[in-house]
Amino acid sequence: MNATHSSELNAMLRLPRTLYAPEHLAFGDAMRRFLAAEITPHMQKWEEEGMVPKSAWRRFGDVGALGAGIPEEYGGAGEDFLTLAIAVEEHARAGMAAPAFELHTGIVAPYLVRHGNEAQKRAWLPRMASGEVVASIGMTEPNSGSDLAAVRTRAVRDGDHYVVNGSKIFITNGIVGDLVVLVVKTAPELKAKGVSLLLVDTSLPGYRKARNVKKVGNKAQDTAELFFDDVRVPAHCLLGEENGGWKVLMSELVQERLLVAVRAAATCEAALEMTVRWVKERQAFGGRVFDFQNTRFRLADVATQTQALRVFTDRCIDLHARGELDMHSAAMSKLYSTEVQDSVLDTCMQLHGGTGYMWDYPIGRMWADARVHRIYAGTNEIMREIIGRAL
Repeated sequence: MNATHSSELNAMLRLPRTLYAPEHLAFGDAMRRFLAAEITPHMQKWEEEGMVPKSAWRRFGDVGALGAGIPEEYGGAGEDFLTLAIAVEEHARAGMAAPAFELHTGIVAPYLVRHGNEAQKRAWLPRMASGEVVASIGMTEPNSGSDLAAVRTRAVRDGDHYVVNGSKIFITNGIVGDLVVLVVKTAPELKAKGVSLLLVDTSLPGYRKARNVKKVGNKAQDTAELFFDDVRVPAHCLLGEENGGWKVLMSELVQERLLVAVRAAATCEAALEMTVRWVKERQAFGGRVFDFQNTRFRLADVATQTQALRVFTDRCIDLHARGELDMHSAAMSKLYSTEVQDSVLDTCMQLHGGTGYMWDYPIGRMWADARVHRIYAGTNEIMREIIGRAL
């Protein structure tokens, strides 16, 4: 977090950050200006429409946000997690849940970078970095949730193709998307070990984008129900080995869960800042709301929670950037950050009074958008199971 926008926050959170180099801070500055100029003014319209247009995705590509973590030879900015982290922070601080570029760049792209063959990388990564192609991952099904062993979408080998039948639900970027990393069963008798991943072009015949589901929050982030009716996917679109999807998915969960924590920590900081400003300006019973002891005490709790979360999250970011963050610590970061975020946002919204519950105010949208963080990337109940097993 750079000095330009952190001076107000530093008055409340005393421990300085040492995570980012000057080039990361410069990128964060550019990202913040871009969001203010080209994304924020359109967010209300996109929320009403239920999605962000492709033109906005291409502009994200123009400023380099989609290339963070993608090697330069494929049109990206290099495999530097810190660049992605600061982009996600700025997106969160602006109070935006869409477009879901961290899914596209921070979750889907690494599947290709680390597990794709050269032809697959050349085919997709440059267009993902530019925003020409929007990516998603098709995992969740109506009756399976987080249980990969229960996946029913089937892929049957037929010569040089896989024939895919089934359905997916709650797929972020599912409507606007051009590429989906599809989780399928190629050997149902092996349960979770019979899972494979296919790189599926969404323009293939039989690929059907159904309804854009309505959600409590994240309203501009399109979330689709998808159907596959005898979709013939070329066999060369297999990502990794047949029946090797489980290992690939597990290997990328550390970054996926850490990205949730990165967004949550920055959201807490933004909520604290705007709430302190609000209560210092808001008048009630002849004085500022800030001057009530209850207000200051509750803000003291929020500031302490936020500071502790920031220190822990930065340590996890640093470890992951060096390839040293383990699965259990990533689960802790996801669990802790989302629980703290819910507490912080609830308090901040309460201190805004009735105004905070209005969709026109950022704190209300943050509160609604953040609730899903305890559910996706593995529910917090699963995080507790992972942590508990390691004790």
